[in-house]
Amino acid sequence: MPETEDLAPSVKSARRVMDLLDLLAGQPAGLTFVEIREHLELPKSSLHLLLRTMTDRGYIAADARSRRFHLGVRVWEVGQGFVRGADLAMVAHEYLVAAKEELGETVQLAILDGLENIYIAKVDAEHPLQLVSKVGRRLPAHATGLGKVLLAYVDEDDLLERLRHVELERFTEKTVVDHEELFGDLKAIRQQGYGLDDGEFTAGVYCIAVPVLDHTGRVVAAMSCSVPNVRLSASEEGTRQVALILHRHAEQLSRRLGGSGLPLPGA
Repeated sequence: MPETEDLAPSVKSARRVMDLLDLLAGQPAGLTFVEIREHLELPKSSLHLLLRTMTDRGYIAADARSRRFHLGVRVWEVGQGFVRGADLAMVAHEYLVAAKEELGETVQLAILDGLENIYIAKVDAEHPLQLVSKVGRRLPAHATGLGKVLLAYVDEDDLLERLRHVELERFTEKTVVDHEELFGDLKAIRQQGYGLDDGEFTAGVYCIAVPVLDHTGRVVAAMSCSVPNVRLSASEEGTRQVALILHRHAEQLSRRLGGSGLPLPGA
């Protein structure tokens, strides 16, 4: 599979990585250097560097005796991340449905990837006025209730590193773009047990979110209720009531995953 010459270097490098992974995925017995080069039609020096880099990172494994290259264990580990997300969505479905039935509003589940939250499950309300969102969509975590809950339980040093040199994007006049203000919001989430988004990504949409824990006690997802603000004001009483209901269903999901859930002060 010869390369297109006019690709940018970074795109060409990424394509080579994907071509190599696709090739070895179809060769359980592995391939030699010569065989890989024949398939990919790469220069020797480029292929040597590619194989060495991917072997060092664990994506490729080299058999010293047969001189064959196979997919490495890191590929399996990365794949498990996808499987866990899919499994979590299936396990969570009944709890999302129960929360939606009790609240009468759209309920969603998301996981964190870097500084973005990814929606992995959603149960829509029956109201004619609904949120336009879908499973698989990525949103900036700093601007959503779900995302802020997920960020709140990331190790502080890790989060500082993720945010280093990052300028937070503003989506509405309410979006938090100052790092110190964001850290203040995250601290409040840890103290009160739930997070809020009052029109910070989409004007007129109010979101309340709570964490979901696995058997290790780690926050692996967040569950939210998103409502057009014409149906729910940002009052403390209304917010608290929704948070309590969400927390109960998220805690049941956490227990299903082997966790215990985080306490909600005053619950």
